[in-house]
Amino acid sequence: QVQVVESGGGLVQAGGTLRLSCAASGSIFSIRVMGWYRQAPGKQRELVARITSSAGSTNYADSVKGRFTISRDNAKNTVYLQMNNLKPEDTAVYYCYAELSREFTMRDWYGYWGQGTQVTVSS
Repeated sequence: QVQVVESGGGLVQAGGTLRLSCAASGSIFSIRVMGWYRQAPGKQRELVARITSSAGSTNYADSVKGRFTISRDNAKNTVYLQMNNLKPEDTAVYYCYAELSREFTMRDWYGYWGQGTQVTVSS
């Protein structure tokens, strides 16, 4: 009933830019937070950036601060990740995460993951 779909990945050269999008749809009453995680081959999945839907508070991994910007469009249940000055170490599958409620009570919150989108940065 809930789908989280990423788009915007691709292959870029070091120093290039990409903009990822993630849209949540389905039985959603409210989204608490959306964010981006990534997982490189042989490595653990790590947080890249998160943003709350209420105040728009953000947090970033140290490795992407100053280069990546997360934003959201609450009306569209969509989150974006603007990635500038990409580095080869940014190469990973990027996963969108959404924490949301499906009832007006907003008592129960569920986490959903997208399928991932590949970002490859060549050097």
